[in-house]
Amino acid sequence: MKQLKKSAKLANVLYDIRGPIMDAAKQMEEDGQKIIKLNIGNLAVFGFDAPEEIQQDMIRNLPTSAGYSDSKGVFAARKAVMHETQKQGVVGVTLDDIYLGNGASELIAMSTNALLNDGDELLLPAPDYPLWTASTSLSGGTPVHYLCDEANGWMPNLDDIRAKITPRTKGIVVINPNNPTGALYSDELLKSIVAIAREHGLVIFADEVYDKVLYDGVKHTAIASLSTDVLTLTFNSLSKSYRSCGYRAGWLVVSGDKRSAQDYIEGLNMLSNMRLCANVPGQWAIQTALGGYQSINDLVCDGGRLRRQRDLAYELITAIPGVSCVKPSAALYMFPRLDPEVYPIEDDRQFFLELLKETRVMLVQGTGFNWATPDHFRIVFLPHEDDLREAINRIARFLEQYRLRRKTRP
Repeated sequence: MKQLKKSAKLANVLYDIRGPIMDAAKQMEEDGQKIIKLNIGNLAVFGFDAPEEIQQDMIRNLPTSAGYSDSKGVFAARKAVMHETQKQGVVGVTLDDIYLGNGASELIAMSTNALLNDGDELLLPAPDYPLWTASTSLSGGTPVHYLCDEANGWMPNLDDIRAKITPRTKGIVVINPNNPTGALYSDELLKSIVAIAREHGLVIFADEVYDKVLYDGVKHTAIASLSTDVLTLTFNSLSKSYRSCGYRAGWLVVSGDKRSAQDYIEGLNMLSNMRLCANVPGQWAIQTALGGYQSINDLVCDGGRLRRQRDLAYELITAIPGVSCVKPSAALYMFPRLDPEVYPIEDDRQFFLELLKETRVMLVQGTGFNWATPDHFRIVFLPHEDDLREAINRIARFLEQYRLRRKTRP
C-alpha cells in the first residue's frame, strides 16, 4: 500500500507545547493517572473564569451570530480595538486597519503567509513562542533567532539583532511581555528596536498578548506607539488578560507608514476574505472586555492570586540546588535554568518525558521554545498554591534523585 506522507512544508515545523510529552501525558491519563499540567497557559482549567459580563454579552448576541460577519470582523468589536489603540498612544489607526481572528494565532499565520516568499528571513527571539517559528517555516520563510540575554533579564541583544540582518530579512518579531521568560521590555530598548527596523526597512511584528498581565507596578508600552513611520503589526487577544482562551477572539492592528505596504495589505485582505470570518460569538466579547472593568488588575496586584502564585513558584523553583531563574515581571510563565554542571542533559525532551513519568508533572523543555541548549524549561504558575507547591516539590525530588544518581556513578 502506498504510504501517504505529510507535506514537506511541515519538515521544519515544531510545536512542542502540544507535542510528544503531551501525548505521553494523555496516555497516562487514560490509564487513570492524574497529571499536574504546568505546560500550557490554559487559564480556565485552573479556575480562572472569564468575566461574567463577557459571558453574558456573548449569550445575548448568540441569536444573531449564526451568519458570517464582515471578513475583518464585527464593527463594534473593531471600533473597541481602535479605541484601545488610541488609549495606548498609537496614532493613525482606522477601522480598515483592524482584523479580528480566531485568536492571535490565526492572525500570526495569516501575516507571515501574506509576507514571506521562499527563503525570506524573519528575525525571531530565542527563546520564542514557537508558533512564530512554525508559522515562518510553514510560510516558506527562514526563521533566524536573535538572542535574548538571560544575564540581562532576558532582554533582546541589540548587537545580535544587527548582526543577523541580511538582504533577505523582511521583519522582526518582538514578543513583549515575553513568553516564555516573563520579561518586560523598557521604552529605551523598544525605541532601539524601532530604530533598527527603520534603518533596514523591516516590518515589526509585535506580539503583545500579555500587555495587561503585569506585576510589581511595571508599565507596558505598545511598540506601535513609538513610531508613525515604521510599519507595525500588533497582535493581541482576549485569551490571557480576560481568561477567554476558548472564545478564540483576537485582533491584528496595522499601523505606521502603510503607503509602501499596500500590496502586502492587499495580501492580508485576501487571506482575511478567504477564511470568510472569525468566530462570531467570540467577537461579541471584545467590546465588553476592552471597555469594561479590568478584573485582571485584581489578579496581578499585591495579594492577587496570580501575583501570589508567581512569588511562590519563584521561591520554590530557585530553592532547588542548581536551578536559577530570572523573576518574571509579566505574563504567566518563568523560564528556569538547569546548571549544566549539575544537570548535564543531552536530550531535554527525553529528560522531561522521564520527569513526567516519574512525577506526573508536565513541563515543556527549553528547546521547545527554540532555545539552543538543553538547559532550560518553562513553568506555568497557574495552579492553585497547594497544587503548585506539590508540583514543584515533585520536580525538586526528581532533580534530587538525578543528582544522587550522578554522585553514585563510578
